[in-house]
Amino acid sequence: MARKHKKHRHEEHIDESWLIPYADLLTLLLALFIVLFASSTVDVQKLENLSVVFNEIFDGGMGVMENPSPAPLPIPEAPNESDQESSAFIEDQKSLEEIQNRVDEYIAVNELESQLATELTDEGLLLTIRDSVLFDPGSANIKSEYSQIAEEIATLLEFDPPRSIIVTGHTDNIPMNTSEFASNWELSVMRAVNFLKMVVENPDLNPLLFSAKGYGEFKPIASNDTAEGRAQNRRVEVLIQPLVLKDGTESNTN
Repeated sequence: MARKHKKHRHEEHIDESWLIPYADLLTLLLALFIVLFASSTVDVQKLENLSVVFNEIFDGGMGVMENPSPAPLPIPEAPNESDQESSAFIEDQKSLEEIQNRVDEYIAVNELESQLATELTDEGLLLTIRDSVLFDPGSANIKSEYSQIAEEIATLLEFDPPRSIIVTGHTDNIPMNTSEFASNWELSVMRAVNFLKMVVENPDLNPLLFSAKGYGEFKPIASNDTAEGRAQNRRVEVLIQPLVLKDGTESNTN
């Protein structure tokens, strides 16, 4: 009975030899998963790097496509039309200033400061001539001794390109009523016309660019209550007009 019982106990023992290959298998699988995990980690890192690059490109960052080579040359902006007009006006004003300097030099050299004066205005360069330089009181005829001044002024009015010139006569408020002139208007106009006629005798000047007018006593620059003021009001003005107006348009007087 004892032998039989011993045999029964031997049959109940479980064989565990299969655990060895199973453990090896698990080890191999673990190694495989480790390798796969490592590989997947590298791929994720690469993917993250690529993601960063593309995000920089599409978000306006310093991506690889932001500065392609060769870089395109910048296209210069076309000048604004208003800038061109302003530039043309400024250049024309500089030209008028040069003319003024030339006339002022003539005045200084000939010591005519008390008889001639220049002023740069919005309407152009204004040359003012006291009437005593050119005319006797109540007369519109240019004095023979001052005809040379008119000729020299004509030379100063030679421009390239040519400019329109307006000659204007002015008087004081002393009434004029003679057989020759019924009013100061007529006297001022004839003084302007006679001076203009002498100027355009210069063959280098185009008479089509000259005009004359008279304001009589109605545009004074000083008070007519004093002799000094009336003397200033008796004058002939030569207006040298600009080629380009302040708004940039060309003067339509040419």
